[in-house]
Amino acid sequence: MNRQVNLFSSFQLGSLSLPHRIIMAPLTRMRAGAGNVPQPINAQYYAQRASAALIISEATQISPQGVGYPYTPGIHSSEQIAGWKLVTQAVHDRGGLIFLQLWHVGRVSHPSLQPNGALPVAPSAIAPEGMAATYEGEKPFVVPRALETAEIPEIVEQYRQAAQNAMKAGFDGVEIHSANGYLLDEFLQDGSNQRSDRYGGSIANRARFLIEVTEAVTSVWGGDRVGVRLSPSSTFMSMQDSNPQALFGYVGKELNRFSLAYLHIVEPRIQGDKNIEDDSNGLGVKFFRPIFQGTLITAGGYTRDMGNSVLASGNADLVAYGRLFIANPDLPERFKLDASLNPYDRSTFYTQKEQGYIDYPTLSETQQRQLA
Repeated sequence: MNRQVNLFSSFQLGSLSLPHRIIMAPLTRMRAGAGNVPQPINAQYYAQRASAALIISEATQISPQGVGYPYTPGIHSSEQIAGWKLVTQAVHDRGGLIFLQLWHVGRVSHPSLQPNGALPVAPSAIAPEGMAATYEGEKPFVVPRALETAEIPEIVEQYRQAAQNAMKAGFDGVEIHSANGYLLDEFLQDGSNQRSDRYGGSIANRARFLIEVTEAVTSVWGGDRVGVRLSPSSTFMSMQDSNPQALFGYVGKELNRFSLAYLHIVEPRIQGDKNIEDDSNGLGVKFFRPIFQGTLITAGGYTRDMGNSVLASGNADLVAYGRLFIANPDLPERFKLDASLNPYDRSTFYTQKEQGYIDYPTLSETQQRQLA
């Protein structure tokens, strides 16, 4: 047990020097403007949280087809690139670092969100259970259209172009979103991938799409500015696999050849936006530590003490915090002082308002109010 390492230890992430190990997790907040363009309010939100060792942005669509939720940002138009420049400049002005999370939702969409009302796409024509979020409220998921083999290289190219657009927008790197039941995750797991071509069947075939996307994105950024996020134990969006240990063991091993900035693992206790009590049988960073040779980020309902504990165990190098960062823009300072935390208001997570977004006070602001 490495008891010298804790949340406040510095860390070298490739060529980036991190002052501590508290990462801001990617958090969908549904506050983008018309055309899925980031706005000044988004720049303010991220700038408030620039004391994170690294901010990983909210999931961001690589194409119009990749959209699955209202008011979520993209990185495929010139207007979106310009909007994100406001964000990266604001974060950099505060001395922060920020990666963009690249996203295609796959089947987790609805025709009302798709160009020309088309069906969402997926590895196979299998719908997830549950409801899609649309501009008209929740609607049942539809059966998606299975992608043709010839279409997949086009989507790989969209990832490469999105990575290039992220560079134009001033990001410090990118994260490939291959978790939470979205397109890349759908290809990995055999509950959603029942293809018979070179992207289906064997584990190597099902992992091919993610590997090709990683090749494309690292061709733009180099491996040390690219991360990959996985959620091997999550059943969110009806995800399941017949042999997750074999599948994700293979994926972790294959990703070694890219010398990535990090592999980001959502712990078993997190199922979408909910926590579960028993996470003992899942695949977390402890599973990946002997498999993946690079930096591991762990995410999943961590407290300050739990974060210190997982770092001391050696199973993870960095700890990502989500909901605590929503309510505490100065989370690293609060952790360092072991100060009280603002409670988060779940009802404001996905509204389009300033409330619950940019109005959570810092510790110093709270103290000033108490003195006033």
